[in-house]
Amino acid sequence: MSIRDWPSSTRPREKLLAQGAPSLSDAELLAVLLRSGIAGASAVEVGSRLLAEFQSLRALLCADPTRLIGRRDIGLARYATLQAALELARRHYQEELRVGPALTAPEATRAFLTAQLRDRGYEVFCCLYLDNRHRLIAFEELFRGTIDGASVHPREVVRQALSRNAAALIIAHNHPSGVAEPSAADELITRRLREALALVDIRLLDHLIVGDGHCLSFAESGLL
Repeated sequence: MSIRDWPSSTRPREKLLAQGAPSLSDAELLAVLLRSGIAGASAVEVGSRLLAEFQSLRALLCADPTRLIGRRDIGLARYATLQAALELARRHYQEELRVGPALTAPEATRAFLTAQLRDRGYEVFCCLYLDNRHRLIAFEELFRGTIDGASVHPREVVRQALSRNAAALIIAHNHPSGVAEPSAADELITRRLREALALVDIRLLDHLIVGDGHCLSFAESGLL
């Protein structure tokens, strides 16, 4: 049976409009994005099958594009829609961070950085540039690497911080392995950046490492 033939109160789009997005299941939310089903399966059934196959919403949205683009139930256009929705969520977190309170504790940035970095298949080094009241000026992905690491250049970090008139920085990177434990290289680059930034009177407030389900703070761990 097509979704058009369902009672209006059970159709995902109408249900969302009447009761709000939180009232929808993961499969129903996917159905809204997919817009239509395929032969023999409604959009909700397609969403349910995808969730069962990939075992979680996160695994589906972060799956390798080659696993999705060639499928009859996803294809190129629907893959683009899902990725656009995911990126909008990431940017929403960034906007909330920009207009929110001063970043005076690591917890204020954890949710945002986790959403941005947790599911990257390669290492990304980021900077959050702050003013003298620790409010966000800008967020930037400064260096990208392979799954083994990223080359971080202190001179470039200092140059970008000065160009934004930043008074303080929070730096962050992800560990694609999912283990948020600092390596000797992580500790070394943190010291080098802190020293380089101090020369131009910019404070390094924290270095956060994003893993799978955990975000480690150098400041909280006594490493900064």
